Amino acid sequence: MREVGAQEGIPEALRKEIFGAVVLAQDLQMTVPESRRMACERFGLAEEQVREIEREGIRGKWPPL
Repeated sequence: MREVGAQEGIPEALRKEIFGAVVLAQDLQMTVPESRRMACERFGLAEEQVREIEREGIRGKWPPL
């Protein structure tokens, strides 16, 4: 797992990709905790990093919102 904060060292394009993957997983009936675990495994992140990316995506109204 990466040891950096969600925004530190992760390019914005990748953060948006992670956010989109979490939202899509939830749209496909995955629970919020399941979608976070999937993102952690897929992108090699800690859960707190995924949560911070979610918050950033919601605040920024990133697609696919």
